[in-house]
Amino acid sequence: MGEPTAGDIRRVLPIVAAGAAVGVSSLLTTVLVARLLTSRGYGALIVLIGLFLVLSMPGTALLVAVVRRITAWETEGRGDRVHAWVVRVHRIGAAAVIVLALAIWLVRAPLISALSLPGPGGVVEILTAAGIWVLLSIDRGLLQARQDYRNLSINLVLEAVTKTAGTIGFAALWGVTGAALGILVSEVITAVHARVTAMAALARAPGLTGEAPILATEWVPAASTHTARHLAADMVTALVSLALLAVLQNADVIGFDSQAPHHSGSYAAISVPSKALVFGALVFVNYLLPESAIRWHQGSHALRQLGHTLMILALPAVVLVGVAAVAPKTLLDVVFGAKLAKAAPAFSTLALAMVFLSVTVVLTVYLLGVGYRWVVLLLALGTGALILFTLRAHGNYLATARADLGVQATLAVATALALVAVHLRAGRGWSSAEGGGTATAGTETGDGGPADQGPVSESGYRGPG
Repeated sequence: MGEPTAGDIRRVLPIVAAGAAVGVSSLLTTVLVARLLTSRGYGALIVLIGLFLVLSMPGTALLVAVVRRITAWETEGRGDRVHAWVVRVHRIGAAAVIVLALAIWLVRAPLISALSLPGPGGVVEILTAAGIWVLLSIDRGLLQARQDYRNLSINLVLEAVTKTAGTIGFAALWGVTGAALGILVSEVITAVHARVTAMAALARAPGLTGEAPILATEWVPAASTHTARHLAADMVTALVSLALLAVLQNADVIGFDSQAPHHSGSYAAISVPSKALVFGALVFVNYLLPESAIRWHQGSHALRQLGHTLMILALPAVVLVGVAAVAPKTLLDVVFGAKLAKAAPAFSTLALAMVFLSVTVVLTVYLLGVGYRWVVLLLALGTGALILFTLRAHGNYLATARADLGVQATLAVATALALVAVHLRAGRGWSSAEGGGTATAGTETGDGGPADQGPVSESGYRGPG
């Protein structure tokens, strides 16, 4: 896929640094909160965090749609539309968060009962925080589209640091409720910072962030504009895809908790460090998404950037699986205490499963960036299989982890094959130009083949939605 260029390195380094900071902060939070809460309380917190991740998926979907719309408009020379559109979307989002918080407060009692939580605290706070994260995603999408990776990285680090401090500090005072409140406070602080920096980035012309701009190109896309229909298709496709990824990440925890709630803390102890790798993947794709979207609009691809992202993930993946295989019980004893070390035999299996899920996350985000929509079907099949096999494990530590591994490995391979097929059918193989190109309307065909085979979407793809 080629050696990294100086521009590649400048763009990716802030995201790599942010990913490292997020990982360290997540580890500190995991260790200290586990020692502050009871086993049942820690299991309840993991369920709440899983709920946060599932309900914040519309934010990531919106982020994908924002990046694709802004890159399309600016590549087409229609950047003057961006400011008014972003302001309008943000205003609607802010109103929606307020409505969400009120609605959650009204239905909190049946919701707590449905989740089998030990107490009433934390649900309103965690779901409101998820709503704010959705709002935050609008501004992060703008920073990505402008390739302002420095301010984006600062925002990611700010979220990690404030979340660690808030979660630990408030958990020491008010237990699970305090931990959820700490997450809410951190999201408010991060959203304010993102709004300020995004508006500053919007006031600048593209390419003035200190990065090597790749928007400038002689190629003019055949599509007239990124319409509301295209935006809705991008949003729905990303929303469904990312919601399925969230379920793939957390179905084993939720299923295990429903079948063996008194042992959920021990399973959470191997789940949290294993799934930290997936969080790292979600940080690194903040670089991959805009690179893939911009280059695809220019008639090229971002396979080299995809390779760099996977190589960055390789080191923590090897370390995680190695430690989980060599000294699982020792690590769990030191980090969580003996009370949460019962699931040690399943640690390495679950860690390897999350390595495969991380690969799936990276490949999915790349495919969303180029507008390929059939990835939804692959993720849906994988999700259904994971739910089925997790329930059949009947709350057994090792059986649950093995079910997860089998499904995640199969899904990662299927997604990789889909990515290869996408590029071959689009005529953008591994040796294609990578820095912008001279694509014409006849070659910007994506999944549908030659241009005379029928109309294609703005992204050059056919697919569901």
